[in-house]
Amino acid sequence: MAVSITKTEIENGLCQLGVKLGMMLEVHCSLSSFGYVDGGALTIIDAIKTVVGKDGAIVMPSFKDSPNLPLNETDKKLGITLKIKLLKGDEERSGMGIVSDTFRRMPDVITGEGQFRVSAWGKEAEKHAADWFNYLIDSGGYALLLGVDIYRMSSMHYVEDSLPNEIKNLFKPSNEARTIYPESEWFIEGWTPAAKPWYTIQKRAFEKGYITDTMIGNSKCMLVEIKNVISLYKQALQTEPFELYGVT
Repeated sequence: MAVSITKTEIENGLCQLGVKLGMMLEVHCSLSSFGYVDGGALTIIDAIKTVVGKDGAIVMPSFKDSPNLPLNETDKKLGITLKIKLLKGDEERSGMGIVSDTFRRMPDVITGEGQFRVSAWGKEAEKHAADWFNYLIDSGGYALLLGVDIYRMSSMHYVEDSLPNEIKNLFKPSNEARTIYPESEWFIEGWTPAAKPWYTIQKRAFEKGYITDTMIGNSKCMLVEIKNVISLYKQALQTEPFELYGVT
């Protein structure tokens, strides 16, 4: 059943989750997961700002990507499993969702450069905006996942240099697919792992106490210790990558 939720209720839920003044947060959010939010995306953003305060920071992805696009029959025959259009301009809507798109356009938010840019608010926002999520990770930041799970956590990619080439190559699309969808205009993949590796890491992180969770309205929300969780992922990539990805 859909519920109606206010800014105060969101703030209380964030505090219950463990969000505190001065925290640096990588934020990913599904607005619809909450039910009806009075004030929409702005209410979510303002609630997070209030709880972390001006000595904290909020960083959200502002990647110039479309949403995942539906695959046609030709795509499927070519083995394409994921198709995203690379956006060229500063378009109002992207695949990052309405909360991220709204955040990026706020006057007190700084947005970085490049295809995989991020937007930042709060203490040292310029450093965050200029350095993807690296500065946040190195400074002991957290990921705040509101109605989404670890598969929306962009900082997980930080350690994927440890992914063996044998697995990286499985994701590469065919030359024929690349002819239709050139790399300069599209992001496509040609393989879906048999296992969901990030869910394995999420489960292990819960067991170690690196993730806390609570319900805010209808939304399951998680607070993630980024450095500890991506360290789990890196270790798994170095010691059990094929088992992690279900490659036999």
